[in-house]
Amino acid sequence: MGEHHIQYTPDQKRIRAFTQAMLSDLGALEALLERGMIEDGVHRVGVEQEMFLVDPTCRPAPIASDVIARVGDPRFTTELACFNLEANLTPQPFGGRVLKRLEEDLSEVVGKAAEAAESVGARVLLTGILPTLRHGDLGLDNMSPEARFQQMNDALSRMRDGAFSVRIDGLEQFEADHDSVMLESANTSLQLHLQVGPEEFTRLYNLAQLISAPLLAAAANSPVLLGRRLWHETRIALFERSVDSRSSLQLARGLPSRVSFGDAWLQDSAAELFRENALRFGVIMTCDGTPNPFAQIEDGVPPILPALMLHNGTVWRWNRPCYGVTEGKAHLRIENRVLPAGPTVLDEVANAALFYGMLEGLDGAYRDVASHMTFEDAKSNFVAAAQRGLDADLTWIHGRAVSAQALLLEELIPSAREGLTGLGVPSEDLDRYLGTVEERVRTRQTGARWLLDVLAGFRGRTTPETGLKMATEAMFKHQQLGNPVHCWGPVDVGHAGKAESVERTVAEIMTTDLFTVRPDDVVDLAARVMEWKHVRHVPVEARTGEVVGLLSHRALLRLFEHSADLSKVEPVPVEAIMERNPPTVDPDTELVDAMRQLLAVDTGCLLVVSSGSLVGIVTERDFLSSALRLLESLSRVEGK
Repeated sequence: MGEHHIQYTPDQKRIRAFTQAMLSDLGALEALLERGMIEDGVHRVGVEQEMFLVDPTCRPAPIASDVIARVGDPRFTTELACFNLEANLTPQPFGGRVLKRLEEDLSEVVGKAAEAAESVGARVLLTGILPTLRHGDLGLDNMSPEARFQQMNDALSRMRDGAFSVRIDGLEQFEADHDSVMLESANTSLQLHLQVGPEEFTRLYNLAQLISAPLLAAAANSPVLLGRRLWHETRIALFERSVDSRSSLQLARGLPSRVSFGDAWLQDSAAELFRENALRFGVIMTCDGTPNPFAQIEDGVPPILPALMLHNGTVWRWNRPCYGVTEGKAHLRIENRVLPAGPTVLDEVANAALFYGMLEGLDGAYRDVASHMTFEDAKSNFVAAAQRGLDADLTWIHGRAVSAQALLLEELIPSAREGLTGLGVPSEDLDRYLGTVEERVRTRQTGARWLLDVLAGFRGRTTPETGLKMATEAMFKHQQLGNPVHCWGPVDVGHAGKAESVERTVAEIMTTDLFTVRPDDVVDLAARVMEWKHVRHVPVEARTGEVVGLLSHRALLRLFEHSADLSKVEPVPVEAIMERNPPTVDPDTELVDAMRQLLAVDTGCLLVVSSGSLVGIVTERDFLSSALRLLESLSRVEGK
């Protein structure tokens, strides 16, 4: 999505003209391949680093434009959300000290972004999905102002026949309908590019597909989405579903998603993938000024192919083919989009070393991947790795069943070391980067496993929101120190510092595990909810999900005290005794303001509503518990 001079319009004449230009570009690419006009014999690597911007409480900070202006570096660009940044590193030759240079470059751009963010009271955080995100953060008001993002959203929305529906089943379940593509902005990644020659493209592309599963298992870092513990790498499912523009009819016909692993091994050349994109996926953006590429070819000048590249940029394969022209030479690249951002720059370079090393080290043994393994097994491996990380069981070459951990330790990491050694990467760099990923795999502590273990240790000891904030704060501190994730220890809620343990907003103390009733439910049901779940307030929701009332324990007592013989009482609907228009509060409301609001009413609780949806309830007991934690925290600080 690097092209800014684009537009979307439902005008069919314009779409037809762009489609014609795209097909002309595709023909030109085929001509370039046939004439040998694409650079060969050169391997270069490139990286795109995405990152989150957060405030001092680790909540998203929508200040990307300010940060970019302060950085003043053309390598930085905006992403879908105002709380995301992207930096594009300068490509470099593959070999020698490439990994060391990559770490230096990544540290530089992350450091520049962090310095600019700090000047406006924010931070930079590297993680696949920010644990402290809330549903309200993913609205259109946080979409980057660039027209290309709004145009993409409008186009994909028109293609659907309803909301963007996302359902992910993991340790917990997430299900939501969203009115835009902004759910996708919950993801940040590290995208790896490798320039390859046209004759080796098919072989290496298939190999990149094969190794994506164990690569992902070793690098998983996105287990939590909007408070739900889901897949070890939830980004995979979320991205595929959050921009899914298929109508119900297209889904029924089995049309593939614009974000996918693919459906078959590549057979011929890179052109095969571009043809598939043109045939399968409709135009969602157009651009002006597409010159005749064949005239340029006849003049010996490789064309830019802007229409084809723009369309290719709206199909997000996990391994995507790319074409470009640099210093007057056309080239092909494989873009691996599998890896999440973080947990640290060192971990990211370790992941890159594993990817590039496996491509180099396995090329000889797996020269014809399609003859050794079915594509269905490769695709199944990819899903299993996303779901379970290093706990995944994979089906490998010739049908061999093996755990992801054993495969990496016994075969793939040694092969990556051998491949990089052959490219002249010094042993000290191999020890630093492949040694890091090897220790991570050996200890089974990916970023995903660390976060899940930390949150499990918090259960029953603090509120879910506070636990997420404390874990994210610990993540930030480890990143600042540069400790690779396999060295991260547990976070002790009992000894957390003042900044981490003191709640400041309603979201940090509210109860989110809600039991609700509907207006036409019988009152006895609400009474049983209160009795069995030991609660004194039950929100009342309409069938559409809208909050319409609140039923309190006191209202039930008043009803029953006026009924001498309960066995003769006709069933009473909830709406007959519920309080209508109950007091509500936003999740980001400061606790002191919420307490004042609670004291002004006699309900004993406040319903927490975000973007029109009920997300929690905060009661007098919640405020009392928070006050106790504050006093205990102050006592610890004073005792130091």
